[in-house]
Amino acid sequence: MSDDFPRRWFPPSTPRDVKGGIRAHSRRGTFGRSWWARRWIGALEALELGGRLARGRAYARRGQVIEIAFEKGQAAARVQGSRREPYRVELAMRMLRRDEWGRVAAALAREARFAAALLAGEMPPDVEEAFRAAGVPLFPRERGDLLTSCSCPDVSNPCKHIAAVHYLLGEEFDRDPFLVFRLRGLDRDELIALVGAAPAAGPAAAEAAAPAAEPLPADPAGFWQGGPLPQDFPGEVQPPPATAALLGRLGQFPFWRGRDAIFPALAPVFQAASTRALDLLATPAPGRPARRGA
Repeated sequence: MSDDFPRRWFPPSTPRDVKGGIRAHSRRGTFGRSWWARRWIGALEALELGGRLARGRAYARRGQVIEIAFEKGQAAARVQGSRREPYRVELAMRMLRRDEWGRVAAALAREARFAAALLAGEMPPDVEEAFRAAGVPLFPRERGDLLTSCSCPDVSNPCKHIAAVHYLLGEEFDRDPFLVFRLRGLDRDELIALVGAAPAAGPAAAEAAAPAAEPLPADPAGFWQGGPLPQDFPGEVQPPPATAALLGRLGQFPFWRGRDAIFPALAPVFQAASTRALDLLATPAPGRPARRGA
């Protein structure tokens, strides 16, 4: 992950301001809430880069990263430093071979809980055991597992620009844990299909990977037209027990670019909309009674 070139000292510089840059959700303290995000960030912080790590965190929080693009096995980014032209940052992970993925899929298929968690969009808490059983690492472990480069003049690798991208990727892993698999060369759907086709997959794993479909109504008219609404539809209306519950379920937005966190910014809007909706329901329409509970 690092090279053998001697590190030169560069005087402190002030980066140029970026309009609409990607900003870290973390405003202070550590990056990454999930164990897989912390594992990714730990691989960087284990290098003990000193001030470069602190400046990388500051760049990630300030919004100096302009964009990040993904392909299987790699991520490319542009980071604005003190010079006019943004620096080009690239991170490339060693993609697993097809036979290595086959061994991983077989190890995952032996445990139905792995298939169930993957299908639910969750990262199994002990998924690294399956990778270890297959003899391959999930996260960067050796020098050749993760190669990084930056077009800045700092010969240290990783530099603060690479560190900033690395931290933002860690936060993205919180939102999308399957990005770890993609950087290893396989998308989530491809991995689930591979697990389902693995010889070790038993009936429980196959059942977890194939949810039952809801039966269609026997009457075609009921499917296309539905039934009449009851006179008191929608019935008793009460304020929601939690404000902006749907917004909370959505979680973090990918590569957030605002200066404020999304939930505190939009929660008052949801509350105002809820209050307004209750007021409208409390006002009876001509010929109809007022809603109960409003």
